[in-house]
Amino acid sequence: MSINDPALRTGRADARRLRQVDARTRVGRRHATPYPTLVGPSIVPRLMASPTILVFDSGLGGLTVFRDIAAARPDARYVYAADDALFPYGGIEEGRLIARVVDLMDSLIAAHRPDLVVIACNTASTLVLPALRERFSVPFVGTVPAIKPACALSQSKRISVLGTEATVAREYTHALVRSFARDCEVTLVGSAVLATLAEHRLAGGPVDEEAIRAEIIPCFVSEDGARTDTVVLACTHYPILLDRFEALAPWPVRWVDPAPAIARRVVELLGPADSGEQPAAPRAIFTSGRAPSPPVSAALACFGLALNPAEEAARAAQHGYEDTRLASSSIAGPFG
Repeated sequence: MSINDPALRTGRADARRLRQVDARTRVGRRHATPYPTLVGPSIVPRLMASPTILVFDSGLGGLTVFRDIAAARPDARYVYAADDALFPYGGIEEGRLIARVVDLMDSLIAAHRPDLVVIACNTASTLVLPALRERFSVPFVGTVPAIKPACALSQSKRISVLGTEATVAREYTHALVRSFARDCEVTLVGSAVLATLAEHRLAGGPVDEEAIRAEIIPCFVSEDGARTDTVVLACTHYPILLDRFEALAPWPVRWVDPAPAIARRVVELLGPADSGEQPAAPRAIFTSGRAPSPPVSAALACFGLALNPAEEAARAAQHGYEDTRLASSSIAGPFG
């Protein structure tokens, strides 16, 4: 097992200092102290009818996870919480981010009393989950890079992990590579802009294909007669851009999305659906308090989510019905 530039090279599973290289500038930084590895507690499954599930992300990327969970448990009550006031999480100082998410979760759990919380964000999962599990008794399901299944799928034994700069730098990601990729060549690629580009797309903005191409090209490595055949999407925002990734890739690869595995874990913990009926429309909450634009409202509707009443009233006051109708018709395709 080895990890290839661009991003970092650890070689064998050992305690050496890790070198991270920005995918575009190739400028390296050394991390002398690794992040603590996440070890989730053993959770006893509870078979629950119509549980309340809180799905949390820094923005709208967690919608790709919500979609799979809602399909697996259509009878559940859902609250989707987006911390758009602090998006994106990748550049936030660690202590500040931990305090922020713990405080937000305190309020969200008190208000909605979920039976289970899904942290649909790799950055938050690899940093904040230990603090959340220590503070709260509700079970948490995190989102981690799907390195193990990617290695099992790869025939060339050359995979890439495409995530935020924070996710590919964390010791938890390095530990996954050391544990599950011993027979693979692994390239970790950190992007500072893809999550923002995904949010921009959901907001109705144009797709900057050259910017996307520049971010994904380092994932494609061809050496010694073998080339990358599997890419892990280590940010929940990235499936929003999957159709562009496929179109811009220099050759076809498998793109591994963690959402199906997260949905299976939710079913393991709460049991299968007891009926196909949803008890209430899923609700979306935004920490900024800003009214979502018509394209974002339309995107939420494509994922089956409704705004809470206050946000819906604010949106209706700011935007006309015709704008919303046009936005819905233009955005539904890639995400429905």
